[in-house]
Amino acid sequence: MIPHPDDTIVALSSAPGPGGRAVVRVTGPRTRAVIRTVTTDADTVAKLTPTRLTLSGVPATLPADLYFRATPHTYTGQDLAELHTPSCPPLVERLIADLLAAGARPAERGEFTLRAFLAGKKDLTQAEAVLAVIDSRTPADLGQALTQLAGGVTQPLHALRNDLLDLLADVEAGLDFVDENIEFVSAADVMTRVTRGIAQLVNLRRQLDARSRTGDVLRVVLVGAPNAGKSSLFNALLGESAALVGPVPGTTRDYLTATLTVAGVVVELIDTAGHETARDEIEAQAQRLSGGQKRHADIVLHCTPADAPPSPPADFPSAADVLTLRTKADLAGTLTTDLSVSVIAPAGLEALRHRLAATVTRLAQAPLAPSQSRCRAHVERALDALRRAHEHAREADPQELLALALREALTEVGATAGTVYTNDLLDRIFSRFCIGK
Repeated sequence: MIPHPDDTIVALSSAPGPGGRAVVRVTGPRTRAVIRTVTTDADTVAKLTPTRLTLSGVPATLPADLYFRATPHTYTGQDLAELHTPSCPPLVERLIADLLAAGARPAERGEFTLRAFLAGKKDLTQAEAVLAVIDSRTPADLGQALTQLAGGVTQPLHALRNDLLDLLADVEAGLDFVDENIEFVSAADVMTRVTRGIAQLVNLRRQLDARSRTGDVLRVVLVGAPNAGKSSLFNALLGESAALVGPVPGTTRDYLTATLTVAGVVVELIDTAGHETARDEIEAQAQRLSGGQKRHADIVLHCTPADAPPSPPADFPSAADVLTLRTKADLAGTLTTDLSVSVIAPAGLEALRHRLAATVTRLAQAPLAPSQSRCRAHVERALDALRRAHEHAREADPQELLALALREALTEVGATAGTVYTNDLLDRIFSRFCIGK
């Protein structure tokens, strides 16, 4: 159930616990009246202003800073105030209790951002991007979330929606004059404009199908024959001796994992046992573990020694990017390809790092992570409707069928952009936020 937007709400918007500063946020029609119960500076201009707080049960006034801004030029579209105080938990709890006693109620999860959405300050995908910014763990995650927050997703969708609205208006205008043989838009023009819309949605679906990396980690797996130099390369990429290295094949029995930052993206680097026929149960288990890591790889570094014949990659997931390396390049005397590496020389490592960085950057570029599952079904249904509209125009079917398909496409595009929504959908989205956001 959507909470009533005319309630005045309060919440701690900063991290709880002791600290240098706590931020208590208030918004709603009675913000001024509620704030005046603890300070007289409720009509100050929109900047941090020093004030004093008078709290029940506290004998002295307390220093604080007040930020107040009047509707409609606020995040929520309503009067909005922030009280900045030292983050002393008992005092913060006393402050919130006094604000609640003055008529505010506790804010629910995501309610500040929900009000921003209901006031038209944020569309649905931008509201979801606020959550993505909060949850970002890497610079790449943050960059994708900020792109979505800035409208990098919804602006093209709104442009597509406007184009389809114009086209539907032309088609429906023709319906009013069907007996007079007046054509407002030709079948060729309809097919051209619908094809343009299909291309935009196919591009959006391609983005949605790209791997979503918010809260997830790319898996980079080293595979190859025993004694192919995988563990040495594992250590070289990490810059430390994390894996045992020895001249005897089969030194690595279990797989090893470590985190590595590549092009600002945190990846999981995994060293696996060399592929060979198992001679005992221990080796058989090592092969099973290695196979499991390969099946879940995002990037495979397939290692073959430079003094051995190239071995074709096998049993790799079809979605994985495979980089074939010639390891131990010092044994061959020269670097034969741009992915020939030697950890002894050392040589080729910088080229490998650049290639790995380019691959990681490409795979990590997956906007829409928070809204991916929601958008995917709407995009598929919009594509289906536009394809039917194209077929109706091509086959000169009755204009009513064309108009119906265009209306269906518009509904799905609107749902993708967040202009069409249900209360249940809003509940599911904003319940994932924390209190105070």
